[in-house]
Amino acid sequence: MLKSIFSIKNLISLKSLGCSVALVLGLATGIKAETPETIPQAVKTAIMEIERAANEQNLSELMDYYSDEFINNDGLTKKSLANALRQVWKNYPRLRYTTTIESWEQEGDELIAKTITKIRGTQPTRGRVIRLESTVSSNQHFVDGKLVRQDILSEKSQITSGKNPPKVEVVAPETVKVGERYDFDVIVLEPIGDEVLLGGALEERTNSELYLEPTTLELKQLPAGGIFKTTKASLLPDNQWLSAILVRGDGITMVTQRVITEN
Repeated sequence: MLKSIFSIKNLISLKSLGCSVALVLGLATGIKAETPETIPQAVKTAIMEIERAANEQNLSELMDYYSDEFINNDGLTKKSLANALRQVWKNYPRLRYTTTIESWEQEGDELIAKTITKIRGTQPTRGRVIRLESTVSSNQHFVDGKLVRQDILSEKSQITSGKNPPKVEVVAPETVKVGERYDFDVIVLEPIGDEVLLGGALEERTNSELYLEPTTLELKQLPAGGIFKTTKASLLPDNQWLSAILVRGDGITMVTQRVITEN
């Protein structure tokens, strides 16, 4: 059994931080959605400006849109988000955020909207290039033009490196019931031949500390088909990250997906 030299720190942090930074907005449960065409111009402008600040990695301008009481469902605060973004942008100097508004609604003094954010970027390290692709959906609540809360609805990320990283399909649910058993499969979509395939999988409860503290994976030799894991949902509503890494001589693929446990 080999100790992986790779951490999934970037994989974990970028998927959620990307949606925060690009203002991934979401719709609260039970609210009737309005179409994106009718969203107030001030909010539309704010979304565009936040996306611009994120793409320019202008942290001070970006943080002006966050309330001092900001919190997200992973426990991130305005301060911890800013600290994590500094590290993420140091690692990935060429991130690009693209946000699409799906719907919105006014509820009391809060404006709630739903968007999808796609994140792409590269990271040069040790003579190779690491490529990131991530898609995140979340709920966000504005009060007086400030972002006060974010609830991530779904997220999927993939990081690849090398000339020929394994092409994979991830099979896992986005939501499960409390106590439910479910499968987490990372299926390799191409023949491996005589090559040795190493890999590992990890299940973690989401929390703000993982945005800055790296998690390592132990690599084991895998069958050619990939990683096949059965796990059990928590007994209480919760959010978890499922992560996996596959390594062969000419490439590396890392994936992660959020699973939300509901009553």
